[in-house]
Amino acid sequence: MAKHLNATGHFGLLMLRIGLGIMFIFHGFPKLIGGPEKWRMLGSVLHDFSIDFMPVVWGFMAGFAETIGGVLVIIGFWFRPATLMLFITMFVATYSHIKGGDSFIIYSHALEMAIVFFALTFSGPGRYALDNEDEPQITEQKKL
Repeated sequence: MAKHLNATGHFGLLMLRIGLGIMFIFHGFPKLIGGPEKWRMLGSVLHDFSIDFMPVVWGFMAGFAETIGGVLVIIGFWFRPATLMLFITMFVATYSHIKGGDSFIIYSHALEMAIVFFALTFSGPGRYALDNEDEPQITEQKKL
């Protein structure tokens, strides 16, 4: 039974990766192609963290993290760096909404996604991924 649960867990991670990845590609692509004005607007939220330099670069990185990170999450390649980038992006978005006085209903999506990407950073992509991190097999040594 444990083998069956383990296999379904890996399949569940694959479905989660595909669903989240697609959604983040759709969220991030308009930001990525938005150009310098859009990137400056996105990057300016880092002012809340006393980061006032290169807002265009930071804004581009947010769109990049969501778009390219979404692709990487789907295929399970560079998975942990991608989920870490997405966690940071969603953490900044959550903080920005809260600091701006937005209600919970407005910032809850970013907060939820920050939690999911934080957890995925630790869980890994599962078996069905390019970064397949097979768990080491524990072998018992026979006593002579």
